[in-house]
Amino acid sequence: MKTISKFLVIILFYSIAVNGQTVNTISGTVKDSGNEVLPGTTVRLLKAPDSIFIKGEITDASGKFRINGFENGTYLLDISALGQKRFISVPLTIDSVHQTIVLPAIILLTAKSVELKEVTVKAKKPLIEQEIDRTIVNVESMISSATSNTLEVLEKTPGVSVNANGEISLNGKNGVLVLIDGRSTYMSGSDLAAYLKSLPGGLLDKIELIDNPSAKYDAAGNAVIDIRLKKTRIGGLTGSVSAGMSQGRYMRSNDALNLNYSYKKLNVFANLGYGYEKNYTQDVFDRRFYNGSSKLLSSVDLTNDQVYKNRGFNANFGLDFAATAKTTYGLIFNVNKGRRSGVFEYESKNYDAAHQLAVTGSGSTNGGDKRDNNGVNFNMLHKFNPGGRDLSIDINYLHYLNNGNQLLRNRAFEPGGELLDQEDFRYHVPSDIHIYTAKADYAHPLKSKAKLEAGVKSSLIKTDNVFNYYDLEDGGEMLNNTQSNHFRYSENINAAYLNGQKSWRKIGLQLGLRVENTNIEGNQLGNAEIAGSTFTKNYTGLFPSAYLSFKPDQKGNNTLGLMAVRRISRPNYQLLNPFLFLRDQYTYSSGNPNLNPQYQSRLELKYQRKQWLNMGLSYNKFTNSIFPTTQTIDTIFVNKPDNIAGGFMVLLNTSVSASLTKWWYTNTTLRLSRVGLKGKVLNADLDFKSNIARLEVNNYFTLGKTLSAELGGYYASRDFTGQTVTSGMYRINASIQKKIWNGKGSIRLSAEDIFHSWVYHNRSIGLINSEYFQTNRTDTRRIGVAFTYRFGKDTFTRKRRHNNNASDEEKERL
Repeated sequence: MKTISKFLVIILFYSIAVNGQTVNTISGTVKDSGNEVLPGTTVRLLKAPDSIFIKGEITDASGKFRINGFENGTYLLDISALGQKRFISVPLTIDSVHQTIVLPAIILLTAKSVELKEVTVKAKKPLIEQEIDRTIVNVESMISSATSNTLEVLEKTPGVSVNANGEISLNGKNGVLVLIDGRSTYMSGSDLAAYLKSLPGGLLDKIELIDNPSAKYDAAGNAVIDIRLKKTRIGGLTGSVSAGMSQGRYMRSNDALNLNYSYKKLNVFANLGYGYEKNYTQDVFDRRFYNGSSKLLSSVDLTNDQVYKNRGFNANFGLDFAATAKTTYGLIFNVNKGRRSGVFEYESKNYDAAHQLAVTGSGSTNGGDKRDNNGVNFNMLHKFNPGGRDLSIDINYLHYLNNGNQLLRNRAFEPGGELLDQEDFRYHVPSDIHIYTAKADYAHPLKSKAKLEAGVKSSLIKTDNVFNYYDLEDGGEMLNNTQSNHFRYSENINAAYLNGQKSWRKIGLQLGLRVENTNIEGNQLGNAEIAGSTFTKNYTGLFPSAYLSFKPDQKGNNTLGLMAVRRISRPNYQLLNPFLFLRDQYTYSSGNPNLNPQYQSRLELKYQRKQWLNMGLSYNKFTNSIFPTTQTIDTIFVNKPDNIAGGFMVLLNTSVSASLTKWWYTNTTLRLSRVGLKGKVLNADLDFKSNIARLEVNNYFTLGKTLSAELGGYYASRDFTGQTVTSGMYRINASIQKKIWNGKGSIRLSAEDIFHSWVYHNRSIGLINSEYFQTNRTDTRRIGVAFTYRFGKDTFTRKRRHNNNASDEEKERL
């Protein structure tokens, strides 16, 4: 903490030293004809005389705006607000003598009602907005979002892929850091998937896809997906409601309510969501076992059927208080509750070398878990001056409580049906997790289009996971210590970063460096039968980032970018737990306390042509790759993570967006990659390379003033994860929307995976004396219907400007 304090003192001292520097500035206040200020007004700076867009700003709660950091020249101000007539200023000249222009109050005249109606109809956000460092997806423009949960919305987001285990990748990059309003969920794998399923799509405002995060972001994750919830700052009470349901083999529902109340200095908001899901998963395995001479010894046919229900409730409450013209305080409370229950059943047939039936088996698991997650966030934003020098502080506390129970029954039979063996037992799996984070970010603009950013962050995570195994005999339960486990884990990460930006006429440069120190302690508590064990890890890493952009033409229609970053992927907490867990009679999993973090270095060349073409060519090198290994012990598969030497990925990503006609807009994304892994897995050499292709095509049709539709498809060629290769597959989606009540309401119909073609066909690679083939199906073919309604004023709309991002990467690995 002393180091952090010294770092902040240095930042503040430096800010005082450069405070006297001036930048080109145009500022003023916007009011209506009744002399009331207009917050949320759009102010655009245009180059005269050709009206090329230079910069944009939104007026604050007092109707004020300030645009700075642009070169000398003559400009126009284009000012617009819903319900008001558009205003174009006289030419304004900025030169070395006149660097600052303070305008008198700008009065906007009230538009006629017919003009306001026309504006409302036309004010539709595009689905995709391309920026050089990120892609923004406006979820409200995705018709099927109201019938989907957040995980399903991500599956339909261009560039995003979600595999059968709920793991998310962005533009071919695995290990993605998922943020909610700038804050991480601190979850991974199935826990993150369950959390995202509990958030209805109606809660979402937009999704930001960031391929190459700057040093301001945590170094974890190969890319960042920031999911922004609906929060507006609108005069009076406003909000929206959505109710959606879909039907496949089973029914699901996703319902959301968004409320916002703003009055003078106070803004209060709430997001409420409820989701219900019933789903099934079917896995069919063909496992084969060989001797050292590759001669078949035995085989197992295994079928797993699971049907589960998931109910989730999410509530997000918050307020912003503008204490002064320069300082705003915020407080956010989040409650996320869920209950999962289900039945997992399996049947197996074990054959000898001559394919004669030797043993049959059956079993079931009945149970579920109850999730109770709560969080509180305090944030503060202080603007030292209107020129962009500010300090933001975020402090978070998160408490995750999960209580799981499972009743398991296993049976083994002779080929004739005689009982060979049976066992009944229960798992009781409570977990208690506490997360504390604090973060401070400082931004200081310099003269000549330069900017300095710096910040510090510290996080502390404490987890307590119990895995109690009870034998069931004669109606009673007895704790079996040989099969039980109690694992405690603590992790502290301290980080600091420095980021600098500088722009010239055609060139932009950003350089950043982040340093992170990680301290880990794991403790597997012993019991009367099992000896305890502990481990500690301490390491420090440097994570540089660099970005160079070049605009060769005067209008800025073409942009070239060169980016370089270094990232880290830390193993989640359960991957470090050495205990052996049972899934079925033939499948176990275990953690690895010797697991080390994975590092990735990326060099990428990007090209953007206006808003219709985006291309990126990158080379990615992985070291200490975290690799899911599979070891065969007799007829049992034991899954365990390990580090291998490394791998690489060469990726070409191309996205084209165009209006083919006035009523037809299309977006196509093609990803081509060459991926390879090389190293030793359980003393066996692994050297595997593959070509991978992804094609996404999304079409958007305007069929009338109140009618629109979507038709999209996704194709994935063969892929591999760990020691598993997945064959190619595709899916087709369609939806249609009818707007009602002057555009405030809508009725939406959607169809997902129309041909039920999204089926995983997997096979193993690199296993020692064994192999397997797997087919996985879930309830992906669905028909849905949704109703949405937006209420309150449309005037003075302004997005909430401060979104907390203090909580970052730690939640991603729970």
